[in-house]
Amino acid sequence: MIQSTSHRSCGDESLDNTAEAPPSKRFKTDDTTEEPNYDQRPPDSACPAINDTILPPSHSLLETAPPLQDETGAIVRLMESDVGISEYIAKDVPKISGIIKQRFTDFLVHEVDQDSNVVHIKSLGMPEPPGKKTREVREPASTDVPSAEVSAIQDSSEVVLGTEAPSETLNKAGDASPEQASPTVPWPDLFTSRLTPFLSTEKIEEVKKMFLEGPEPPLVSDTGWSGRLAAKADESGISTSMEIERSVETRNEVEGKKGSNKRGRDRNGRGGRGGKPVREDHRKVISEPIISKETRTSFHQTVRELFEGKFDSETDMGESVTAGDGLRIVIHWARRGSGGVRGRGVQSRTERAPRGTYPPYIHFTLQKTNRDTQDALQYLARTLHVPVRDLSTAGTKDKRGVTVQRVSLWRGAKTVEDVWKLANGVPTRHNADDAVRERGERGVRIADLSYQKAALELGMLKGNAFVITLRNVQVDTIKTLDQAMKSIKERGFINYYGMQRFGTAAIPTHSIGLALLKSDWHLAVSLILRPRPGEHPDVLAARRAWLDDGDLDRALELFPRRVVAERCILESYKKQRGETRNALGALSTIPRNLRLMYVHAYQSYVWNAIVSERIKTWGTDKPVPGDLVLESGTVKQTTLGDGMDVDKGETNTQPDADVEESASGRKPNRKPWQAPRVKTLTEEDVDKYSIFDVVMPLPGNDVAFPGGALGNKYKEYLLRDGLDPDNFQRRQKDYTLSGSYRNILQLPKEISWSILRYTDPDVPLAQSDEDQLLGNDPPAPGPNGRFLALQIRLILGTAAYATMALREVTKTDTSSHFQTGLTQASEDQRFRGIEGDDLPMAGDEE
Repeated sequence: MIQSTSHRSCGDESLDNTAEAPPSKRFKTDDTTEEPNYDQRPPDSACPAINDTILPPSHSLLETAPPLQDETGAIVRLMESDVGISEYIAKDVPKISGIIKQRFTDFLVHEVDQDSNVVHIKSLGMPEPPGKKTREVREPASTDVPSAEVSAIQDSSEVVLGTEAPSETLNKAGDASPEQASPTVPWPDLFTSRLTPFLSTEKIEEVKKMFLEGPEPPLVSDTGWSGRLAAKADESGISTSMEIERSVETRNEVEGKKGSNKRGRDRNGRGGRGGKPVREDHRKVISEPIISKETRTSFHQTVRELFEGKFDSETDMGESVTAGDGLRIVIHWARRGSGGVRGRGVQSRTERAPRGTYPPYIHFTLQKTNRDTQDALQYLARTLHVPVRDLSTAGTKDKRGVTVQRVSLWRGAKTVEDVWKLANGVPTRHNADDAVRERGERGVRIADLSYQKAALELGMLKGNAFVITLRNVQVDTIKTLDQAMKSIKERGFINYYGMQRFGTAAIPTHSIGLALLKSDWHLAVSLILRPRPGEHPDVLAARRAWLDDGDLDRALELFPRRVVAERCILESYKKQRGETRNALGALSTIPRNLRLMYVHAYQSYVWNAIVSERIKTWGTDKPVPGDLVLESGTVKQTTLGDGMDVDKGETNTQPDADVEESASGRKPNRKPWQAPRVKTLTEEDVDKYSIFDVVMPLPGNDVAFPGGALGNKYKEYLLRDGLDPDNFQRRQKDYTLSGSYRNILQLPKEISWSILRYTDPDVPLAQSDEDQLLGNDPPAPGPNGRFLALQIRLILGTAAYATMALREVTKTDTSSHFQTGLTQASEDQRFRGIEGDDLPMAGDEE
C-alpha cells in the first residue's frame, strides 16, 4: 500500500489521524475534555514498512525501472512507462524525432460541438443589445429596411428567443420566408412536407391543430368547478373569464392546493399577469416509435427550425420505454419562462428568469493560453463576480497550448454586455476600443456571447480539432515521414490516456486517486499538500508555511488562487479553527470534478497498463479469444463522454450515451444508466470483428474483465494495490466506480499534414483566432529555412489524446520534462532572432 512519510495510524480506518498537520496545529484540548491521543503511533511491527516510492504498489508489475526521486521521496521524472504507456503500432516505421509544444501556438485545439461545427472566435467586439420587439422583426412596416440593419435585427431576435432561427429570416421584400408562418399563411405547406418523414398524416394534423390554437390552452369543462363556472354568463350571454379565474383561485385557497396564485403571485413569489392563475397546458403530440437516433435528432432540429422555439420537442423516457423498440418524440408548446434543467456542477436554483426577459444562461467562446480549464474558470469566476459553480464546459482542454471552447454561465441578472465588459475590464482597466485591440488578460479571452436556455454539460461535444506543429523534425527521408503519417491515418494509434492525465511528476494524480479509493483520507490530503520540486516559489513557500511552521493564515495568503485543491483543504481547516482531524470533510470542499479527476486517473493508469499487456502479447492486427467487444446495439465508446470523465453510475460524471438534442435547446431527457453489454470473443468469433471493435474496461462494479490470462492480470493489478476487483462500492458515493469501456485503438476522423521550413524558433508557424482577429502578422515560414517542421491537422473523438497520436509518429516520450529537455538541447535554439538562409537541411533529399 502507499505509505506517507508522516506518522500514521494502522488498522482501524475509522481512527482519525493527523498525517498532514504540523504538531503545533494538530488538536485543540481543554482541561474538561479528555481526547484520545490520535498522534500515538502503534509499534513499528504493526505497520508495514514505508515504500521507497509514492507510486501504487502495482508499479512493480510494469517491469520498468523505478522513477528518479529526490531526498523527500518526490518523483523528479515521471516517464510514460510509469503510467503504463509502452507500446507502438507502427514498429516497422523508423523513428521521427521532433519537439512537441515548443511554443503555445504549436498546439492549437478547437472544440467540435454537437452539430459537428469547429468552434472558432468570430468577433472580439461587445455584443449588440438584443431587440425588444421581435414581432416587428417578423412583420416590418416598411420594405425599405437596409440589409445591414435587417441583419442586425435578425441577430437580436435570435438572442431574445434563445434559439437558432433559420439564416434567411426575411426575404428581400421584407416578408416572412416560405419556411415561416405569417398572418396570411399560418401553416405553410412546407411545414407539412418537412414533418412528413417523421410523422403520419394524422399526427401532422394534430400538430397543425395545436399550432393554430395558439400558446394559450383553451378552456375545457371538467364537469366540476370549471364546467359550472363556464356555463355562467353575463347578461349578454358571454361567459366571464376573469370571474372563472378568480373562482378557480378561490378554490385553490380553500382546498390548499400547492402552487396556488395567492395575492396574484406565482409559486416563485413573482407577480403574475394581474393575478391570473396560469392554466396548465396538457396538449401534446406523441410520435410513433423511432428507432434511429439520427432520425430522432433530425426530428428535433426540424421542429426547432420550423417553429423557431415556439414548440419544444423531447424524447419520451417513460419507464416502459425500451430502446430496442424505438423512442417516441413528444411535441408541445414551449413553456414561457422555462429555463430548462441546469447541468451538473451548476448550482440548483428555484428562481427562474423573470417572464419576458432573456433565457437564464449565457454561452460564450473561451480562448485560453497556457492555462488548464479549471484554472481559467476560476479566473473568470473572479472576474465576473460569480461562483465558479455557475460556469460549466462540455470538456476539459490541454493546459500547454492555445485552446478554444464554449462555456456556459448562469447569468443571474447579468446581460451579455455586462459579462463582456467585466471579462474585458471595461471601463475599470480599459475602454471598449482598447479591449478589442489587445490580447486578453492573463491568457484568457471570451467572445461571441449569446443567451441560451440550458447549461453545457461534460460530454456535450463531438471531439476536438487540432493544429499541431512539430519543430526541428529529424527524419531520414520525406518518404519515411509520409509513411508514418499514413500509418496513423489507416492503422490508427493506441488509445492511451496521455501524460496530462497524471498531473505533475512529483505527486502523480493516480496515487492520490488510489488513496481516495482506499478511503485513506489523511494520506490523500498529505499527498495533495506535499511540496513539489520545481514549483513556483510562492507555492513552495505556502506549503512550507503550513507543513513546517503550522501557519495556516500565512499559507493561505501565499497560495495563489489557481492552486485550487490546496486552498480548499486549508480553508476548511481554517473554518474548523485549525482542527485537522476531518480530512474527509476537507477533501469534500474541493470541486467535485477535480476530486473525481484523481480517481479517474487511477482508472486510466490501470487501463493503460492492461492495454500494453494486451498489445505486447498479441499485437494490433486482429482480435484474439478473450477480447471484449460491445454487443450489437450497444453504443460505441466514442460517444461515452469526455476523456476526463470516464465513469458512470453513482458518480454520474459522464454524460449518457444516447443523448439527443431537444428542439428547445434545453438539456434533453436521458435514459437511465445501463451498463453497456459486452461479448467475450471465442475462437469462432474473432473473424467477425476488427481490432477497432476491441474494448478494455475501466475498473468498476458494472464492467466485465477480459477472458483468460489478461483478465487475471487485470485483477492482479487491483489486488496488488489493495482493491477488491469485484467491489468498487464505497460509503462515500463520489468514489464509487461503475466503470466503462474504451476502445484500445483510435482512428482519426480527419487528418492531413504539411511540411514547413523555419529558422528562428520564436517565429510562430500557426496563428490563434485572437491574433488573427487582432490583425497580427500571419505565420510566415521561410521556404529556405534551416529547420524542418511538420504541421498536422486532425480531428479526434472526445476520448482521444492528440499527444498519443503524435507519440506514434515520433516514437518519443511525451512527458513535459522530456520535451522540455529536447527543446533546450535543440539546435534551432541557437538561431533565436536570426533570419534564415539558404542552407538546406540534411536528409531532406530522398
